[in-house]
Amino acid sequence: MAASSAMQSILSSPLTRVTNRSSVNQFLVPTCFVPHLSRNATMPVRCMAGQNEQKGQEPTPRAPKVSTKFSDLFSFSGPVPERINGRLAMIGFVAALGQEFYTGQDVFAQIANGGIPWFLATSILLSSASLIPLFKGISAESKSDGVMTSDAEMWNGRFAMLGLVALAVTEYVKGGTLI
Repeated sequence: MAASSAMQSILSSPLTRVTNRSSVNQFLVPTCFVPHLSRNATMPVRCMAGQNEQKGQEPTPRAPKVSTKFSDLFSFSGPVPERINGRLAMIGFVAALGQEFYTGQDVFAQIANGGIPWFLATSILLSSASLIPLFKGISAESKSDGVMTSDAEMWNGRFAMLGLVALAVTEYVKGGTLI
């Protein structure tokens, strides 16, 4: 407010009505009132973000705030549904191929011969192990670095889902095991 009234008083003063335009800038303020900085003037700028940290130490990266509400975690675009389904598909695809190679049974025979209790036990164990860090506020992206990234896990899970469906469809159409 004070700056606004000061600017109005400068602009309305009789000095601003100078007829010689060479000594007046674009706001009709005489150049004697405007400080002049050369084009290559250096101005020190200091960052105030890491003021509490000691010198010589790297600032600790702050993890983004992650919602721990049940409805946010299990929403359609939340982190839980695709991640858990992808992990289950990865385990299921490898287990189905391994069991098929070992016993010679197709996927449907494996499910019919006692595969449902194993599926339920694996689902409960893997789901609870995946949910505990998310309910504590730890995101999968914060722990991913190098080759083992959260994006790589998502893509591997998607490919495992497609592979498991393709295995079941191929065995159904073929009428027997793939191997």
